[in-house]
Amino acid sequence: MWRETTSLVVLLLLVHRSHGGCLPSSCGNITNITHPFRLKGDPEKCGEESYELGCENNVTVLYLNSAQFHVQAINYNNYTVRVVDPAIQHHNCSSLPLRSLSRSNFSDTYTYPTDLYQVGLSEYRNWKSLSFEHIVFLNCNHSVRENEKYVETGECVKWDSKGYAYAVGGDLKAEDFEVGCDVKLVAPTSLRTLNNHSYNSMHRGLAYGFEISWLKLACHKHCPLSQSSCYFDYSSQKFKCLFGEIS
Repeated sequence: MWRETTSLVVLLLLVHRSHGGCLPSSCGNITNITHPFRLKGDPEKCGEESYELGCENNVTVLYLNSAQFHVQAINYNNYTVRVVDPAIQHHNCSSLPLRSLSRSNFSDTYTYPTDLYQVGLSEYRNWKSLSFEHIVFLNCNHSVRENEKYVETGECVKWDSKGYAYAVGGDLKAEDFEVGCDVKLVAPTSLRTLNNHSYNSMHRGLAYGFEISWLKLACHKHCPLSQSSCYFDYSSQKFKCLFGEIS
């Protein structure tokens, strides 16, 4: 027993030293809140002020684009945080996000100086992306059952008593857009097993949430001399810099 206690104390001391004397904070199910994140009320030297999280009703809250999202998980290995819109209810298929959110709300790379979070890398770079998938909700003035991409939402979602409500999983390309249909909402999900032919599956994707990344901040710290030429190598789980790399 004393060995286990000693090991725990040593581990806490190592964490304490590695983050400038700051121990991880916790709120609800999120028990590993550490740099660059911090909770409101934590010492000023702990974490980055720009990445401050809230703790409301024992739920960890992330503030993004003047809105609040509930934190589901923080992955310090691949620099992602998974969040969900607070309006989504797991077993209520009628619950929808409070607002639209898509990749256009974020920068494509982590080299932009103003964005705190990113959704992946530019498509022209041959690196794995952390981007999420879209679920597009539409209301049509006529039935479009012949288009397999359009999934009926049934009694779950009704935009207009005279219209037909559909959901489309993935990006809605110009050739897929049906005349007489209006986009009502765009929502993100990072659920890898999403079934684009089932609305129940799409709603589970909404409840799972979506991942955003703080790669830009990590890149600036790991590659201070080549911030615009830095990427995360997923095979080695390490940053790669053209020069000026910090191990």
